[in-house]
Amino acid sequence: TTRADMVQAVLEGVAFAIRDSVEVARSLGITVHTSKICGGGARSPLWKRIFANVLNTELEVPVSEQGPGMGGAMLAMVACGEYDSVRSCCRKLCAVTSTVKPEPELAARYEARYRQFRKIYPAVKNLFPNIQ
Repeated sequence: TTRADMVQAVLEGVAFAIRDSVEVARSLGITVHTSKICGGGARSPLWKRIFANVLNTELEVPVSEQGPGMGGAMLAMVACGEYDSVRSCCRKLCAVTSTVKPEPELAARYEARYRQFRKIYPAVKNLFPNIQ
């Protein structure tokens, strides 16, 4: 196993964990057509590509890297009456610099790997507390 293999495994593992959250949303009838990606990891073209393909969803990269902080500030602006709704605030302040689209061939490969991940993780989860 090379360092590159280990780095890719970590990136894919995080993407699969986020995919689990997306699957919960989907099970509740929520359709996710696009999503945003921001922060330090969003600077990596590789990670953005992995995420887009694991999620099989377009990812928009906002101008601001400050996702959670900016979101909190936007909610405060709405609460203080600066904007009449979160939607109007977003329209004004949420510009997108680029979009990463899933690639059908890679998305299909990641779909198969995700299905494997969903089987493996529960099988080994109980072993984690015993590892020291």
